Amino acid sequence: MKYFWLIILFTVFVCKSQAQEHNNVNSNSQKVNDSIKKGEFLNYIGNGYYPTKYFNFDLRYLIKFNQYEGFRTGLGGVTNENFSETFRLQWHTVYGFLDHRFKYSFGGGVRVAKKTNTWISLLYLDDLEESGSSIFLTDKRFFQFFEPRLLNIDLFHKIISKTLSIEHQLNPKILTETQFSVNKIDPTYNYTFSPNNTQSFENYDLTLLKISVQWNPFSEYKKVQNKIKETKSGYPKFTIQYTQSFADVFKGDFNFSKFDFRAIQHFKHKNETRTEIVFSGGIAKGKTPLSHLYHAYPNNVNKETILQRFSVAGLNSFETMYFNEFFSDRFAIFQIKHHLRPFNISPWFKPQLVLISRFAIGNMNNIDRHNGITFGTLKKGYSESGFEINKLLFGFGLSFAYRYGAYHLSEFEDNFAFKFTFNVTL
Repeated sequence: MKYFWLIILFTVFVCKSQAQEHNNVNSNSQKVNDSIKKGEFLNYIGNGYYPTKYFNFDLRYLIKFNQYEGFRTGLGGVTNENFSETFRLQWHTVYGFLDHRFKYSFGGGVRVAKKTNTWISLLYLDDLEESGSSIFLTDKRFFQFFEPRLLNIDLFHKIISKTLSIEHQLNPKILTETQFSVNKIDPTYNYTFSPNNTQSFENYDLTLLKISVQWNPFSEYKKVQNKIKETKSGYPKFTIQYTQSFADVFKGDFNFSKFDFRAIQHFKHKNETRTEIVFSGGIAKGKTPLSHLYHAYPNNVNKETILQRFSVAGLNSFETMYFNEFFSDRFAIFQIKHHLRPFNISPWFKPQLVLISRFAIGNMNNIDRHNGITFGTLKKGYSESGFEINKLLFGFGLSFAYRYGAYHLSEFEDNFAFKFTFNVTL
């Protein structure tokens, strides 16, 4: 809890500092940089960068917290177009105060086609990844000042990766990225993968090819200062990703394949109400270790009482599902959020009620391949519902969720989740 409150206070400080810095930049634009205007500055911050003349600092690396590293802090970023329009350099260095280990990356890229914004990049990475997470390549610039799920995650694997990637924009509505990587994976937890009766692996090498496509068919774009920018965010939006692991290629240990899909739909109604729907799913075939399977986005810690489990609710996570409780090699998730009209209590106090329902289903073949860790499957279907009251004070609110259906627990209070919410709008 003391770490939780430290992060809350730091997050508020960062948000207020960025707002103050923005005001300073706006009021002294002639002295700082005539080209950085209000909208451009907010766009940088919204994408997770603090801009300087030749280098944009990446705010993702500033400070974070999780159960394995404790506080994780460092610096990183990428060169900008003032440095060069045809090539870029990037790096990051962070330190975990609980595991006492530095993590880092470095690399660079060359733009080979300006019209399609095509980049070829190389990257060396020595860091941690959450086991069971499924991240789309085209989401890598998604940024939050505060990532709630990260506070409670304890299941990580070490990764040393050498990556060649190609970013390509087929047209303004279709963004693609292809990545080929050679990876050394070392779980930080007790785990042995036994793909057959004769071999067992406590760590392993993976040679991976990933192809990711983001399609926004109903968004609108226009050219601004020789750049294509989204002027209207249209829905639905679709993301697909295919992953292939190759055995005996650059010492890869396993053959497996994965296919992931996500669709997001927003409906705007009268009286400032709106509905958000997210459908996502994935399937893995072949000899797939636990690090690259699916965990269904849990966000509840394994502690006895509701107050001991008190933390911060995520954006699209299952608040009542305990970490490491379920894993799947095929799964589907459906979530619906309905935002009611804000309560106009005063000019500065406008809390908003959000109704939420989530459902997940999945299963796994060959569970006996995964040794050293105990988990269940989602074959009966997992359900939770609840609500949020957002923007009660300085962007903070409250979240309540209840677990019911096939995986309802015998102890009544174990089915509840009571948490903070945190929403900041730039």
